[in-house]
Amino acid sequence: MTDFLLELRSEEIPARMQLKAKEDLARLFNDALAKAGLAAASVETFATPRRLALIATGLPLATEAVSEETKGPKVGAPPQAMEGFLRKTGLSQDQLVERDGVYYAVVEKAGRQTADVLAEAIPAIIRAFPWPKSQRWGAASVSTESLRWVRPLQGIVALLGDAVVHCDVDGIVSGAETMGHRFHHSGVVTIGNAGDYIEKLRAAHVLVHFSERCRIIRDGAKAAAEAAGLTLVEDEGLVIENAGLTEWPVPMLGRFDAAFLDVPQEVIQLTARVNQKYFVCHDAAGRLANAFVCTANIDAHDNGAAIVAGNEKVLAARLSDAKFFWEQDLKVALEKQAEKLKDIVFHEKLGTLAERVERIARLARWLVDTGVVKGADPDLVERAARLCKVDLVTGMVGEFPELQGLMGAYYAAAQGEAPEVVAAIRDHYKPVGQGNEVPTAPVTVAVCLAEKFDTLVGFFFADLKPSGSKDPFALRRAAIAVVATILENNLRLNLRHCHVQATQHLVFDKIQREIEGRASNFTRVLRDENIEIHRAEDLFRARAVQKTIDLELEDIFDKPAIKVSSELGAFFVDRLKVQQREAGVRHDLIDAVFSLGGEDDLVRLLARVKALQAYITTAEGANLLAAYKRAANILKQADGVDAAAPAPADLVTEELALLTALNTAEPKAAAALSVEDFEGAMAALASLRAPIDAFFEGVMVNDPDPAKRAFRLGLLARFRDAVTQVADFSKIEG
Repeated sequence: MTDFLLELRSEEIPARMQLKAKEDLARLFNDALAKAGLAAASVETFATPRRLALIATGLPLATEAVSEETKGPKVGAPPQAMEGFLRKTGLSQDQLVERDGVYYAVVEKAGRQTADVLAEAIPAIIRAFPWPKSQRWGAASVSTESLRWVRPLQGIVALLGDAVVHCDVDGIVSGAETMGHRFHHSGVVTIGNAGDYIEKLRAAHVLVHFSERCRIIRDGAKAAAEAAGLTLVEDEGLVIENAGLTEWPVPMLGRFDAAFLDVPQEVIQLTARVNQKYFVCHDAAGRLANAFVCTANIDAHDNGAAIVAGNEKVLAARLSDAKFFWEQDLKVALEKQAEKLKDIVFHEKLGTLAERVERIARLARWLVDTGVVKGADPDLVERAARLCKVDLVTGMVGEFPELQGLMGAYYAAAQGEAPEVVAAIRDHYKPVGQGNEVPTAPVTVAVCLAEKFDTLVGFFFADLKPSGSKDPFALRRAAIAVVATILENNLRLNLRHCHVQATQHLVFDKIQREIEGRASNFTRVLRDENIEIHRAEDLFRARAVQKTIDLELEDIFDKPAIKVSSELGAFFVDRLKVQQREAGVRHDLIDAVFSLGGEDDLVRLLARVKALQAYITTAEGANLLAAYKRAANILKQADGVDAAAPAPADLVTEELALLTALNTAEPKAAAALSVEDFEGAMAALASLRAPIDAFFEGVMVNDPDPAKRAFRLGLLARFRDAVTQVADFSKIEG
């Protein structure tokens, strides 16, 4: 057994690609070994900005000889079958082995030297490597068949034990020599074997362990901040990114002009993080400090003074730009900025951002006016909705799109808007994912829901629904956000009404265009009747006076609204299943309640589901489910079942008991459901379990007597219908 080292050295590998590249290298290497009948005891991969490496331990020096056996035709098979098998195997019939009346082709394959296997595998791995982006270089790059790598490949180290595994990839010949740190080490580093690779590179100022570089950055940045009496704002993503940018990381503290702290701290932090890969710090009071920690790739002789000065200068320029955007944006009132929304297309099928804002404002106000969202001032809701997208046209958000919403809140606060409006602008995108903070302030909730309903209804109306794994407009995320907002705030709203209302606002412009383009007479009639279609509600009045033209408003309004509402209803239930999965709510029970139809209140739907789950998971509930399925199967095979079939004169005990139980349970369950006492409804149904079990045990349903058979089938139909008041038990698994 011996160890193998492979190093692929290149120009700088982007930090974001390194961790995935390590996984891909291990996978491709293991696959290549497996095809040759080899396996390593362990495989470890390494990545730095300038190299991708692998060490495999416990490799045999050669593969074992193997005997491959291929089953052929039976003895006495047609000649054509035998001829085809011989062509496939390249053998003659006398070379086949007969066993149990069947011919077999047995081929003995001698073992191979592991070095030979690796010499073939290395070029194949390099050429098949799945970089997200790759390039060709040099004179050979004129051919599309030339070598591709993430950046120009410069060297290959391939050592099996102490010996070089010889291979050549587009003129790059494998060997035992590599390079150390770009600045700290000149000349080549000769590797003896896999065992001394890590330490020889460490001596050349290269730390090949990604985790070690992360630890140095994490601990060093924290220590640098603490030495200045500050607290580091920890950022593991930034640790990982800096580890991918350095081979010898050295964290250093720098400063910037305190005057920049007048800019919102999120802008400063984003500027430092995104543009420069710097950590930021807090002072003793928890405020943002005028300090940052950068990560150098060199251990400088002056303790990094020149490096820090250079980074301070670069950050100052970035912050100057940010300060300029901030000050310029503040000079323009939000209402003035909002005029620019008319020039920005939200989507070619859904109009401009100005039209979208108008829809959101109307829908948000409707949610408050109809009492769906309680406790909100409708004027503040409409104001917040009309301003919520204005920051999209500001210079700051143009530079930092991640700050949309947040910058709008800063500008609104500076302009003197009400605190409720400021909060709604800031938070109207929330929640942005499963587990994210859900808004609870009434004004914010109204704007949040309106914004997401407009998005969902709009793209469904435009037939741009998610398909498979594709969801380019993040509609699944928007639906989960709506579900979370509704449940967190216990909002009792009818989803179908919301969908229809949103659709009304959405198709308003389309109808207006249809009227103007196709129906001048209709326009005149509307004018004579003093009807101005500037609100969705006016469409109903417009339809009432439609007399003089052949314009089917139903085709462009009613049918799309019904279609969108139906599709979105099922879509929301699917998202509810996802949203409730972590809470342990069963998806089949959600289907069982939703499939009854007419349940558009998610709060009520979930309450029914939880009551159903609490009961159905008991032994009594499982027995009732089994009885339901048995009854349903019998009824499926029966023709013309009448739940009101008259009772025969000679009722047996089991029939009388079930009839009595149904007469009691049906009204009790219905009464409980009418007041949303779902536990009470389940308790009423539970009283049917013993009578139905006894009925099946003591009565033959399909009695030869037609009257008895009709009555007994009618009892089962009543039992099925009583249970179905709560949920469609046919949808329940088990």
